Amino acid sequence: MAEITAALVKELREKTGAGMMDCKKALSENNGDLDASVDWLRTKGLAAAAKKAGRAASEGLIGLAVDGSAGAMVEINAETDFVARNEIFQDVVSKVAGVVLTNGSDVETIKAAAYPDTGRTVEEEITHQIATIGENMMLRRADSLSVDNGVLASYLHGSLAPGLGKIGVLVALESTGDQGKLQEIGKQLAMHVAATKPLAVSRDDLDPAELERERAVLSEQARESGKPEEIIEKMVEGRLRKFYEEVCLLDQTFVIDGETRISAVLENASKELGTPVSLGGFKLLVLGEGVEKKEEDFAAEVAAVAGG
Repeated sequence: MAEITAALVKELREKTGAGMMDCKKALSENNGDLDASVDWLRTKGLAAAAKKAGRAASEGLIGLAVDGSAGAMVEINAETDFVARNEIFQDVVSKVAGVVLTNGSDVETIKAAAYPDTGRTVEEEITHQIATIGENMMLRRADSLSVDNGVLASYLHGSLAPGLGKIGVLVALESTGDQGKLQEIGKQLAMHVAATKPLAVSRDDLDPAELERERAVLSEQARESGKPEEIIEKMVEGRLRKFYEEVCLLDQTFVIDGETRISAVLENASKELGTPVSLGGFKLLVLGEGVEKKEEDFAAEVAAVAGG
């Protein structure tokens, strides 16, 4: 039996919102396996059925750069929101987004790339800014997207300056239709993605492991009803359809009008423009997603200072 530590119980509680004793029991039942414990709590109805457990806030910025039919995003973290509002830090994020646009989204490649007008690499520039600003910083991740025949639309939520914000989205629309109209549609779809945070474009694009995990949880929940297996199977399929509507972009309901499926939005656009319009893909970066935010214990800090 794995040791069930207080830290493990705390982590599970933060991921699920379940009670302390329920978390401890879940970990005991699952030999300390965190993911299995999350699923166990969901099965028992003790945790919210979140698309992604453990999303936490962190500070910093998402930088976004677009050049014609290509776009790139980067997340650079800092310790405080105060630094995110620092013009020097903002300039770094903007320039690194441009580096991603040129060099691609591999983090190690970006770190080794030349930082503009300094003679330093991106990694060296970030180290330089850590020493200058006095806060730890981290180039966490990057993403890019392009389209051969169509438009690339973008959206930044929580924008602090041009090309800088808290949530970044790129959407590729493939079509030979009017570029202006496609940009309007693409911008609305990008705003939709920022609001709903889908996991994939379609059911076929979902991670098979994540889908099987969801199916297993739904099956166990259905069995709790005590109904026959053939009924349980239908219940699971019905709940999976609901899951697809939550996490697959084409199955989601458009947030702009609250009633049209995204697949139908594209069909309507095709009719309006007189030529096919299809979704070539999307990229989404949410600042601090999955990163633990440092918890400050000010009472302990004051006590330590007073004791010193």
